[in-house]
Amino acid sequence: MSGTGGTGGAGGAGGAGGAGGAHPVGGSPKRRSRRLVGGLRTRLVVTFVVVALISAVTATALAYRDARTAVLRRTQDAAVNDVRTRVTAVAADFDLPPDQRSLARFAAKVSDGLGARIVVARYQDLVAVSDPLADTEGRITVELRSAVRAGDGTRFQRVMWRDEPYLVVGMPVTYADGDRRFSGLEVFAITDLRAERDDTAALLDSVRAGILPVVVLAAILALLAAGTVLRPVRKLGRATRELAEGDLGSRVAVKGHDELADLARTFNETADALQASDARLREQEAKARRFVADVSHELRTPLAAMTMVATVLEEDADQLPPDAARAARTVGAETARLSRLVEDLMEISRFDANAIRLNAAETDLADTVRASLALRGWTDRVEVHLDEGVRAVVDRRRVDVIVANLVGNALRHGAPPVIVTLGTSTSTTPRTTGATSTPPGTRADAGEEWVTVEVADHGPGLPPEARERVFDRFYKADAARTRSAADTGGQGSGLGTAIALENARLHGGTIVAEGPEGGAVFTLWLPLRRTGEDAE
Repeated sequence: MSGTGGTGGAGGAGGAGGAGGAHPVGGSPKRRSRRLVGGLRTRLVVTFVVVALISAVTATALAYRDARTAVLRRTQDAAVNDVRTRVTAVAADFDLPPDQRSLARFAAKVSDGLGARIVVARYQDLVAVSDPLADTEGRITVELRSAVRAGDGTRFQRVMWRDEPYLVVGMPVTYADGDRRFSGLEVFAITDLRAERDDTAALLDSVRAGILPVVVLAAILALLAAGTVLRPVRKLGRATRELAEGDLGSRVAVKGHDELADLARTFNETADALQASDARLREQEAKARRFVADVSHELRTPLAAMTMVATVLEEDADQLPPDAARAARTVGAETARLSRLVEDLMEISRFDANAIRLNAAETDLADTVRASLALRGWTDRVEVHLDEGVRAVVDRRRVDVIVANLVGNALRHGAPPVIVTLGTSTSTTPRTTGATSTPPGTRADAGEEWVTVEVADHGPGLPPEARERVFDRFYKADAARTRSAADTGGQGSGLGTAIALENARLHGGTIVAEGPEGGAVFTLWLPLRRTGEDAE
């Protein structure tokens, strides 16, 4: 009778890896808040660190897996060979069928040759354990016993028992005759794997301890790389901000021949072209303003004479033939219109030259609006809703110009009724129209008070494209707003709204144009100054 020399399997029935395999190391990282990802430097450092961390963790996991596999394979192969050799040697002198005593001696002899491993010998209903105090039922699984009983050669299985790893090797004992029949004797050897587990754990700890230095080194290298890469980027960003703020002479030094150097070179070329274009535009704009101012000034003297003659002709028009009378009245109207255009051009020229002085004084705005309408004969054509007692420090003449331009536009281009509303508002409360109370384009502190003069008509309103350009110089929205029958003053110059807006800005306010269906609404916003403030 001899022990079979069957090939040791990768694992017994019930799993070659067996219970007690290593638990995977790792876990999903917490999602970082986007607020922590700031500029390019931060993203570079984070990317370097994440790549280094992933590489270190991956290397650690692979090293642990390979080391654990190598240690366990070496232990498994040694245990299988030892059990096969020892069982073959002891079984040669063992007689069948055994009794309980002989079976116990057989288990003890096998165990003595295996370094005091626990050995379990089974023959039919007899079971003998080399260590009578050892609990073997939980370590020898049903699957392994079935595989050994089937006579498939030496089998092994790793198991966890009481949270400790063990290797169990089992083999059937066969007769030494030619057919090598199964004798009914089964031998199981239990090997403690705690030493191997501790060795692999120590290796894992040492590799894991190297992750922190790797990450720190990666962060340092990332900072150095970011500093090298981002230094020219910061210089380029600084020069771009200076260029955006109006410093057209801002340039960056070009160093090297890489992509950043190409970018710096392109920026300098763009800045050169922009500076040259700006110089040409400024020169042309200055020439145009001087031309307008000079022409307007030169036209005033002949216009004065023309106006005087036209006035005389209009006074005597009733005594002239019908054709001559109509021509005289036309000349008078067009001369008056030309005079208004020249005055508007002179006013715009003064704004462009920053030659405007604000003669502000405490003013009753309701009286100012009423006086402006009465001066032009519009009192009966305009409906007013004026809050009494609204006083502000303003230039009365310039407020009169604003009101005249807005109401004149409403009468010329809108439809009755034209409504003028005077009130007050604050930067924290909504207006009655539902719009926000803070005027666009101005800086308002919470609770700051404003005067609002709203001029509304009931004409066709302003389309979006007209609202965007209505304050441009010489822009006319006649395609959208037809002249009404009440318009007897002729076409405007296209400068009225631009002059009105400049006067509003001179007071620290603005004008907002809205064009809902059923009419256009122009709202003048002026800061409400407290009584007793000094005039500007």
